[in-house]
Amino acid sequence: MQSTKTVRSILAFCLIFFTASSSSFAAPKQIILPPETAKLPKSELAGYQLATQKCMICHSVDYIFYQPPGMNQAQWTAEVAKMKHSYGAALSETDIKSIGAYLAVVYGTAEITDSEVLAASAISLAKADSKPQTQELLTSNGCMGCHAIDKKMLGPSFKDIAAKYKQELQAQNMLVTSMQKGGVGKWGEIPMPPMANLNAEQAKRLAAFILEQ
Repeated sequence: MQSTKTVRSILAFCLIFFTASSSSFAAPKQIILPPETAKLPKSELAGYQLATQKCMICHSVDYIFYQPPGMNQAQWTAEVAKMKHSYGAALSETDIKSIGAYLAVVYGTAEITDSEVLAASAISLAKADSKPQTQELLTSNGCMGCHAIDKKMLGPSFKDIAAKYKQELQAQNMLVTSMQKGGVGKWGEIPMPPMANLNAEQAKRLAAFILEQ
C-alpha cells in the first residue's frame, strides 16, 4: 500500500515537472516596438538631407538626445566623425562637416548665419554630370553619400543599377518609385530610406541620369 502511494507521488511530481518544463520552452513572446515618430527638424542646410538619408539608416532621432546639451559646431562635427571612424558609417569628410553644422544649428549653439556653418554646408561634388540641375539634385538629396558612379559604396553604383535595369521597359518608373518610397532587399539588407522631398519630375530626372550610366 505504501509502495503504491509512493509510485503515485512520483508520477504526480513528474507530471507537474514536465508540465512546467514544457511551458518554459514555449515560443518566446514577440515584442513589437511602436513606429518611429521623432523626426529631424527641417532646414535649408544641406546637412539636413544628408542626416535624413544617412544617419537614420543606423539609428533613430532619439539617439541625438543622448548627447550633452549646448554642444558647439566643432563638438557636433566630432560626434559625427566618430560615427565614421568608430562605427564605419559611410560618410565623406564633407558629409561630416555638413551634418555637424546642421546639428549644431538645430540642437546646439550655432546660428544658421555663422560663417563656419555656411562654409561647412557648401557641399562640393566632383563633376558627375554636365547638367547642373541633375548635379544639384544629387547633392541636395545626399545621393552621392550612398552611391558612386562606378563603384559600390553603401549602395550599388549607378553603373550597376543601369546594367541591371536599363533593358526593362518600366525601368525609369521603377527607379522613381524606389527613390520616393524607399525599399530594401533588391541590393542587400541595407534599406534605402524614402526621399520624401523629391517630386515626380525630379525623381524622373535622376532616374534617367542613372540609366544613362
